[in-house]
Amino acid sequence: MKKRLMFLALAAIGLASCNGGFNKGEGGLLYKIVDDKSGPSIKEGDFMVFNYTVKNDADSVMQTTFDKGQPQPLAMPSLKGQPKGNIMSVFSLLSEGDSAIIKVNIDTMTKGHPRPKELKGKYIVYVIKMEKVISKGNLSDEVFQGRIKAYQESLGEAAKAKEPIAIKKYIADNNLKVTTTPSGLNYVITKQGSGPVPVVGDTVAVNYVGTFTNGKGFDSNIKSEAVRLKLPINAMNPYKPIHFPLGVQGMIQGWNEAFLLFNKGTKAKMILPSSLAYGPQGSQIIGPYTPLVFEVELVDIIHPNPNAVKPAQLQPPVVQSQQPVKK
Repeated sequence: MKKRLMFLALAAIGLASCNGGFNKGEGGLLYKIVDDKSGPSIKEGDFMVFNYTVKNDADSVMQTTFDKGQPQPLAMPSLKGQPKGNIMSVFSLLSEGDSAIIKVNIDTMTKGHPRPKELKGKYIVYVIKMEKVISKGNLSDEVFQGRIKAYQESLGEAAKAKEPIAIKKYIADNNLKVTTTPSGLNYVITKQGSGPVPVVGDTVAVNYVGTFTNGKGFDSNIKSEAVRLKLPINAMNPYKPIHFPLGVQGMIQGWNEAFLLFNKGTKAKMILPSSLAYGPQGSQIIGPYTPLVFEVELVDIIHPNPNAVKPAQLQPPVVQSQQPVKK
């Protein structure tokens, strides 16, 4: 029996070496545990938080959370009924602090469906760092959810404490002489425009490049900048100045404030604290308490047409008091 176990172990080592150090799973999946910490493996129902990078065969990054300060939370699903080659089968081998590289066979992943044109090569590669695991075990739902909430609140407090430090460091590292408004908006005029200054109600046309304080880009309406920052290029995006009316709800507060300060033609760099951006809740790829950097140009100002027909205002219903009926 011992000889058989030894043979199987040696066979597994030999197979891993043939696959470049990767172990082979079902559905053509390959995986390598790079950093193996001690601790219980993840089980169904456990709460996990992990950072990840998704790459193609050519090592080109398609998506990542590592530089955004917003790791992915997820409850470990049941492996029953999962398709072969699912990455969750590897997650069940990991514990808190582990790192792994997982190669998912694209043909297996897209079986029964047309392969997306952007998925080229044989594998999609996932680089995983398991940041936190909260085991469900025999905990009641109330206690379990309480632990998750406490952990998430601790992340928020940590991000909140780091934010002013990140802003000061960015300004110092880039040797910026900023003007700071009472709200906390920091800005530098890089090119002074000579046109008029917009007012609330005007529509402004703006070019912009959005980055985090670490220099990583997250959005731009200038195609050359999107390419430079290695942002996904959207074929439906016209990459033209965006238009929005100043003072409207739905636009981040920092933009509504800043463009009331700039002349038409002005170019500026703005460093927005999260209180003027997406706040403690964040937004999609932007984490909680995340300061943002925008390089902007006020391209045009469109004043509202004073002769435009204003929409009819609905009048509140008139409630007439009723006199008591005389008997």
